[in-house]
Amino acid sequence: MAKRLQANDLNRKIAIQKKGRTEDDAGYPIPNPKEWEDVFPFDIWANREPLQRGREFFAADAAQSEITVRYKIRYREGIKSDMRLVDKRDNRIYEIKTVLDDVYDDRTETHLMVAEVSNG
Repeated sequence: MAKRLQANDLNRKIAIQKKGRTEDDAGYPIPNPKEWEDVFPFDIWANREPLQRGREFFAADAAQSEITVRYKIRYREGIKSDMRLVDKRDNRIYEIKTVLDDVYDDRTETHLMVAEVSNG
């Protein structure tokens, strides 16, 4: 069994972001919409684990040059795979590939499987 998340493991601040709205409530376009906006009004403390084996994360789907990482956070609802994660320590941006909600079935942890966004 994997090690449970402890308070002293939470050593990185992250933000979860979603695409900004492009339409208002009536369906009209919003001029100059925000490209990305924070989902939560505060940063989240997380633990970052680079994955050692490709098969630990979508072996068939992962591109050769993709850097895959697992972020462990306290249980949080509402995070989806169309969002992104910003690591505030080194200002890296990651696409959220998979959200493993309620890993231990006790509402203590959420694991986010992410891939680094690259321009190449």
